[in-house]
Amino acid sequence: MSDMINRRMMLQAGCGFGSLALGGMLPSRAAAAAATHHAPKAKRVLFLFMQGGVGHIDSFDHKPRLTRDDGKMMPFDDSRQVANTGARGSSQRIFGSPWKFAPRGQSGKATSDLFPNIGNHVDDLCFLHGMHTEGVAHGPATLFLHCGSSAFVRPSMGSWVLYGLGTENENLPGFITISPSPGNGGSRNYGTAFLPPRYQGTPLGRAGGPSKEVTFRDLSGAEDTGRVRGLISRLNAEQQARQPKDAAIDAVVRSYETAARMQLSAPGVIDLSTETASTLANYGIGSGPTDSFGRQCLLARRFLESGVRFVQVTYGDGSANPAWDQHSNLLQHAVHARAVDQPVAALLADLKQRGLLDETLVWFGSEFGRTPYAQGNGTGRDHNPTGFTVWLAGGGVKPGFSHGATDEFGHNAVEGRMHMHDLHATILHLLGIDHERLTYRSAGREFRLTDVHGHVAREIIA
Repeated sequence: MSDMINRRMMLQAGCGFGSLALGGMLPSRAAAAAATHHAPKAKRVLFLFMQGGVGHIDSFDHKPRLTRDDGKMMPFDDSRQVANTGARGSSQRIFGSPWKFAPRGQSGKATSDLFPNIGNHVDDLCFLHGMHTEGVAHGPATLFLHCGSSAFVRPSMGSWVLYGLGTENENLPGFITISPSPGNGGSRNYGTAFLPPRYQGTPLGRAGGPSKEVTFRDLSGAEDTGRVRGLISRLNAEQQARQPKDAAIDAVVRSYETAARMQLSAPGVIDLSTETASTLANYGIGSGPTDSFGRQCLLARRFLESGVRFVQVTYGDGSANPAWDQHSNLLQHAVHARAVDQPVAALLADLKQRGLLDETLVWFGSEFGRTPYAQGNGTGRDHNPTGFTVWLAGGGVKPGFSHGATDEFGHNAVEGRMHMHDLHATILHLLGIDHERLTYRSAGREFRLTDVHGHVAREIIA
């Protein structure tokens, strides 16, 4: 390669991977430990985002009355109708779950046969049945889940975590989102808004795309890598000498330096060929419907054990109507459950076997739940933000524990109510962060993930 390369060419070459390296500019592990407000229960977060709204009453929130009253017409406050017109008390047909529930594990927690493999891990899970949130449509509710706001541009939760704790591995991004959706907020769901750009999530692959898209370019064997890096270093040094007090230039230089280190280490992290045949089989890799999400879950485990602070894995098909969004054919839930059930169960077992689960907070959930009645008297369910379930595992939460409850139909959260702000506050607390003290000043005021809301659910902490 010729040494006659101008700086514009170098920047064009660097911009493709420079954004992946911004985590290297973050605080060291020691600095992150000193920054916590109290002793943390967890060091990292894994968020398994089931895009579109899993039916909580078809999976983890057993409601026998739905079966007894299946087909009856009853009055409900329909969330969309209330939001759009203010009208209440519309008549709706009760829709019993097509899936059977049974007690599982030593805790005897009843879960449905929609997720049989995850159900086998109930003694490791902490169910939050009193969830409620903001937003009836996917876009606002998804933004609220990720950013704590549906109307304004705010930093994503992963960015807040990275801002507060820094990275554990300067050779990898501190926040990675695997196969994110381009819709319903898109890049805002892993963006930094007014936080410095170095805290942005690094997207790998896309929702609905083949798992092989989740890759880094491997330059470890390139003959001219050393010469190119040397040339870039000389150009950077010259620019810094000209403007020694320019913090922006220094930040860009540091990001490119980290990018160079990443290109040597990251390809090895995503190389699944080093895994045993039994591990690949456990995740369902190479087995039809579980192959794609299985690969994503295994990649998540490898990123976590390599020191990535916040990893998100999205299950979605990339379409305008997210995968779990079953308005007219609820039985499609079974198709999607077959794709995620085995990989998620394998991931839980793998993290536990490797001693990672105790220090990793696993979060499984959607932007909202689904209604206990049939939408339009059909065979699907509408969105339900007033009551739904998420579960957590590891990271300092009580295992084999259920917190909160919805009413006898699963429509509204009535006990142990947890707003999405409360869940965010609780997750930050488990990481050693006081959500009221994790702030950033912008436009003349202090901002935080939970705005002026949020309470820590201390009842679920082990």
